Amino acid sequence: MVAVKIISVDKSRYLEQKANESGLSYAQMMENAGRLTAREILRLAQRDRESLEGARIVVLVGPGNNGGDGLVAAHYLGEMRALVSCYIWQRKVADDANFRRIEADGLPVIWAEDDQGFEALRTLLAGATVIVDALLGVGVSRPIDGLLAEILEATRRALAERKDLAGLVEPVPLSPATPGPRVVAVDCPTGLDCDSGALDPFALPADLTVTFAYPKTGLLRFPGAEAVGELAVADIGVPPELADDVTLELAAPAMIRAWLPDRSHSAHKGTFGRALIVAGSVNYVGAAALAGAAATRVGAGLVTMALPLPIQPAVAAQVSEVTYLLLPHDMGVIASGAVPVLQEKMADYEALLLGPGLTQESETVAFVHALLGLRGQEHKSRIGFVGSSPVEEPEQPSLPPLVIDADGLNALAAAEAGEWWKVLPPDTILTPHPGEMVRLMGAQMTVQEIQADREGVARRMAAQWSVVVVLKGALTVVAAPDGRAVVLPFANPGLATAGTGDVLAGAIVGLRAQGLGAFEAAVSAAYLHGLAGELARVDLGDMGLVAGDLVPRLPLALRRVRRGG
Repeated sequence: MVAVKIISVDKSRYLEQKANESGLSYAQMMENAGRLTAREILRLAQRDRESLEGARIVVLVGPGNNGGDGLVAAHYLGEMRALVSCYIWQRKVADDANFRRIEADGLPVIWAEDDQGFEALRTLLAGATVIVDALLGVGVSRPIDGLLAEILEATRRALAERKDLAGLVEPVPLSPATPGPRVVAVDCPTGLDCDSGALDPFALPADLTVTFAYPKTGLLRFPGAEAVGELAVADIGVPPELADDVTLELAAPAMIRAWLPDRSHSAHKGTFGRALIVAGSVNYVGAAALAGAAATRVGAGLVTMALPLPIQPAVAAQVSEVTYLLLPHDMGVIASGAVPVLQEKMADYEALLLGPGLTQESETVAFVHALLGLRGQEHKSRIGFVGSSPVEEPEQPSLPPLVIDADGLNALAAAEAGEWWKVLPPDTILTPHPGEMVRLMGAQMTVQEIQADREGVARRMAAQWSVVVVLKGALTVVAAPDGRAVVLPFANPGLATAGTGDVLAGAIVGLRAQGLGAFEAAVSAAYLHGLAGELARVDLGDMGLVAGDLVPRLPLALRRVRRGG
């Protein structure tokens, strides 16, 4: 399995330099890049049940390697019998073999400096089915201005006009879902900073980005990720061993498939592990139910819900395949007296999830602290109950492999000792969203600062805390203490709804119980969760999708990954 590494622009240039020194010339890499870009455009057409023969394609050509890639793509698209025109912003062509080849092919060439008022560009775009953006690629280094800004503005205006007419005319080929031509970016959309993900005001958003060798970090950071569209990674021949030192990867089905446990025909329920989920309260019944259902749906052999007694009937009405451990409570929230009850049973389980729907009431926070061996922050119950059970000075507990989510994380952040991570067992998994991450970090960073460097923050804190961090959100990041990190390729607005995090937490503990390592369980569950969300979006759309829609699609996601889909 060749890993899909994520690299910086400088690293990309370094890899190409080393590849050139090893015998893979820059010219051959350019030839491969352009040919594979043309092949991805053909794939796009075939997926939409269209042909490239006779399709009108405009290639926007810039200087340097990116423009060269575009010229190579133009040649191969012409060989596919598309009607290709090249619109050149600027380029030195005296010794440009690729330019001479498109001239020999007889492809029309228009120079932007000769196109008064961009009349020729507008005419080309008016009939185009595909626009190939080979203007800058990863070369953006300053704000776009001058002639390039005018070209991009004219292109964006033409695209907007095509979309405005979509309801009045027949849909153009290659575009059954999106009116107007498809924009295909070569390596990186023009105007997107491929390191930071920043977007220039003149950036040209793509429907498909064909990047080379490995994706760049900026393609997977917002706001730039919004402009990438579908991302295809083309292998241009760079020897993979040159990237052996890169520890940031993009999750892919082959990675997950290699980690999933075997399912023996002679197995029994004990074969696939026992998961214990401590969750729920009178106000958050659904959180417990979703987590429990998700753990069963990823294949855990036995799932036990440890709940406050009053909510058990409501949870049982939603999830019939789990067993129950009923805990002492204080007006419907787990009480600190539940710790001995749990300690008697925990040795029977291979994994423990703590947190979904617990609430932040002082009695429950005290319970979490006692269970983990933390000294808690004493504070008054927000719902006004009194008579909380006294909590003895905690001893270091013996816990199964641990996943902490939601209010379990908030309880960690409330620990008065401060360095809460020192009491966590090895290979603990934490699943914060950015707001919870701020609290865990003691407000050292803002949400905005975390979002600007999601991979870096997740990796630093995983190392500092010696835990696996699952930093949730669009393009979820999973980081391990040893420096490994994976970005999940899912950004689904349908998942921005209550309860989807509970489904993820349940999936993680379900896989952890089956024997996967902490990092592997976290990445695999996040991938299956994201894929289930995509399957739900296909069926239902992304408005009105709810967390419960993911649960029955987890087995479908598992089947796709196992079968190589």
